[in-house]
Amino acid sequence: MGEPAQKRLVRKLDLERFLSQVPPHPSPQAILEQYLVSEAVAATMLYLAAYMNDDIAGKAVLDLGCGTGRLALGAAFLGARSVVGVDIDKVAVRSAWISSAKLGLRDRVQWVVADINAVAGKFDTVLQNPPFGVQKRAADRKFLEKALEVGAKVYSLHNHSSMDSQLVKQLKADKGGLLRAAPSPFLERFVETHGGSVEAVYALLMTIPRMFDFHTEARHDFVVDLYVLKGRRAQS
Repeated sequence: MGEPAQKRLVRKLDLERFLSQVPPHPSPQAILEQYLVSEAVAATMLYLAAYMNDDIAGKAVLDLGCGTGRLALGAAFLGARSVVGVDIDKVAVRSAWISSAKLGLRDRVQWVVADINAVAGKFDTVLQNPPFGVQKRAADRKFLEKALEVGAKVYSLHNHSSMDSQLVKQLKADKGGLLRAAPSPFLERFVETHGGSVEAVYALLMTIPRMFDFHTEARHDFVVDLYVLKGRRAQS
């Protein structure tokens, strides 16, 4: 299942199964908000980028804050021309490298241990699941700035603006679906100020297991917003 699937449709269920083989961080840090994006959300995000917007197959893809590599490896599996995964945590990057070898994609992803400020160049597509800023206020902003600087298209996950129990129920009922959402006025202004524009926003249901001592539930369901953005390269 490690061979890249270029120019052919991969079933979403098969994509989820592939992504489930990428393990979480072996020793996550709460301050870095190292939550592995769920396979369901990652698959939906990649499916949208690959098959609705044609932003994966044959493209140069960057995964900012790649963690253990779920989004980067998913992009390689779906036929990206090249993939770079960047993270400041060498333990996470080593885990990503091991997974890429096990999945037969070692030669298709370049892994880099670095702060994202060191990233330069041009990419067709940027994928990211940045820290939401729960532990460190505004932690997601430098990820957005860098993504808009180097990417033509950006797919970025962000915390939903409110705890909406009704929306959680709706997303559970419409499992795997994409629900259009309104952008946060602050994030929309931030994106526009940094040379980008918001194409669409989708609400998704994220489920994470208990990871840290302050978590009170065995698993937690919450809403995340997937922002589809045009970066500065696409504006020129």
